[in-house]
Amino acid sequence: MFELIAGFYAKSSSIAERSASDPEVQRELRRRRWSVFASITLGYGFYYVCRLSYSIAKKPMADAGVFNAEEAGIIGSALFFSYAFGKLSNGIIADRVSARQFMATGLFVSAIINLTLGFTTSFTLFCILWALNGWFQSFGAASSVVTITHWWDGKERGTFYGMWASSHNIGEAITFLGIAIVIGLYGWQWGFWLSGLMCALMALLIRNFLYERPEVYGLPSAIREPESARHQTVGQKQWAVFKNPAVWILMLSSATFYVTRYAINSWGAWFFEAEKNYDTAGAGRLLFIYAAAGILATFFSGILSDRCFAGRRNIPALLFGLTLIAGTYWFVHGPASFWWDAAAMVLCGFGVGALMVYLGGLMAVDICSKEASGAALGAIGVASYLGAGIQDIISGRMIHDGTETVAGKTVYNFDTASELWIGSAVVSLILALFVWNAKSPD
Repeated sequence: MFELIAGFYAKSSSIAERSASDPEVQRELRRRRWSVFASITLGYGFYYVCRLSYSIAKKPMADAGVFNAEEAGIIGSALFFSYAFGKLSNGIIADRVSARQFMATGLFVSAIINLTLGFTTSFTLFCILWALNGWFQSFGAASSVVTITHWWDGKERGTFYGMWASSHNIGEAITFLGIAIVIGLYGWQWGFWLSGLMCALMALLIRNFLYERPEVYGLPSAIREPESARHQTVGQKQWAVFKNPAVWILMLSSATFYVTRYAINSWGAWFFEAEKNYDTAGAGRLLFIYAAAGILATFFSGILSDRCFAGRRNIPALLFGLTLIAGTYWFVHGPASFWWDAAAMVLCGFGVGALMVYLGGLMAVDICSKEASGAALGAIGVASYLGAGIQDIISGRMIHDGTETVAGKTVYNFDTASELWIGSAVVSLILALFVWNAKSPD
């Protein structure tokens, strides 16, 4: 059994490299690159559909008496904690296996779990299934980033990393608009069922259209490491990631950034409904605006840093960090006006979208060996999602403690939790300044 599994996930063997100057080779390289790019971008976008389905279903489930705010926070944290450790371990594994098989497996299992959740109202069972979902969700980013580092070199990596990273905004947009409408019309169960069906189909498409490393097809490799690194094993390169102080600072910066990012993703719909009196569809529309703004920021963040800042990420990270702080403050303290809230969501979307690229992985990949890109992403990921998970527990507890019943109606209080969200964005920006001059080993 182990041999069958190992064979299924084994990397395909390389063949002799063909001449890079051959026009036919260049045409094939371009064709395969765009197929790879479309597969990881759309595929990872649908990973988010199976991850954010619960964020939209939270309030309707609470209104139906399935879970209270504190239980909702605990369930949300179950995914984040399993996802955090999954990003670390599966990031290390992704450097060593077939990215195509690995990515397709994660999304397919996540789809099955979502389908099952539509039939589940047990708190314990929901926690277990949501934690399992987090583990299999962690297959997606590692597979994608490993794929990017093999198909695009340092001159283009930031550009394609940024464009790929916009996939999470695509998933958010589908969820915050489409899934929100479905839940509003047919109930919270249909949010999980529809997410599961769509993602199962996308897993099959990944399996068919995501190509492996260029060397498998005799195409030129994008990885050109210095002579000193060529004699190191993958394990040695991965270990160097965890000995790099700049990586640890980036881990802390990303962790506090993810507190703010997932506060908006996990509690934004509930906040708009409870604090500003929007219905589920109205809250979903505002979060759709947030996701749409994030698509633009994420897509162009790599292009911006590659073409305007010669591949340096520090200056744009500073600018977008300030944007996120302003947007989060506006989101929390602004009046209940659709256009005011929409403007706040645009700022938050710009800030989150760009920082998800810079702090969420690219800055770490830049300063580590490209043969250990999965480990670098895993190191950032474990810190990021521990921060997101702790946030969900603390936010849920703060909201629950402030909950009152007034005239027979449940009134939720977000005052304390929202200050945590703003403060975390500030701390993240300060930490990022400490790696201003970190350099790549290549």
